[in-house]
Amino acid sequence: MAKDNQSDFEPISEEELIELVLEEQKKALEKERQERLMGVKPTKKKMRQSTRLVAWIMAGMLMFSTFAVIFEIYSIPAIEFLKTSASLSGQDDIKAYKKAVVEVKTNSGKGTGFTISSDGYIITNEHVIEDALTVTITFPDDGIFKGEVVKSFPDIDLAILKVEGEDLPYLELADSYEPTKNEAIYFIGNPLYFSGIANEGEIIDYTLLSDWEEQVIMLDAPVYRGNSGSPVINDEGKVIGIIFATIKDNQYGHVGLFVPINLLQQQLDFLK
Repeated sequence: MAKDNQSDFEPISEEELIELVLEEQKKALEKERQERLMGVKPTKKKMRQSTRLVAWIMAGMLMFSTFAVIFEIYSIPAIEFLKTSASLSGQDDIKAYKKAVVEVKTNSGKGTGFTISSDGYIITNEHVIEDALTVTITFPDDGIFKGEVVKSFPDIDLAILKVEGEDLPYLELADSYEPTKNEAIYFIGNPLYFSGIANEGEIIDYTLLSDWEEQVIMLDAPVYRGNSGSPVINDEGKVIGIIFATIKDNQYGHVGLFVPINLLQQQLDFLK
């Protein structure tokens, strides 16, 4: 039975704040490296700044290590999902699925996508590539490609991309899907600062968001920023949906949301 849900999207989490700090440190180090390559000699002021930067990085690493210990003690999902991924990634089927899951990177951020054909058609979320000046697609084993947006469907937050390639790994789509409560699923994506993370969860039910006309499906699983565009895969190895957001549900708490495959299949006539 469909439910009406008026919950807001989740605010930034502690894990995402840590990611932002690490990203700024990375940018500072890259800037200093580029200056050295161009022959710019560091001044005493810059050397002092670099020393302070190293100190901040060490402090950041210590802080991150401290957080990791705390997360380990209290089993917070931010660490648990890495353990789960390491375990799942040893399975032959998960290894095969991961080959078709890509990183979608634009001038403003990154997300996840997955290949649906050997000649390079890729599915992701529309919000991942919205207003993108460039789109870069990275496969785990097949390298980096320039991506082009073929079609986008803002009403269901999906987009179809294309790269020029042959014999690329791809995932098989289910023809349709009706949710079964507590059904176990897998999903693979690039959450937070990581890539190619495999995880698992359970189906909850349909829900209707306040600004959507179509129902989407709730997922009890550790979904984070960067998982947008992740394929949801059933035990038959078929994609049954695409993750696009999280919400705080009144009944189930923090849950992931995915677009059911039925809505994507309605847009794929041009591929048949």
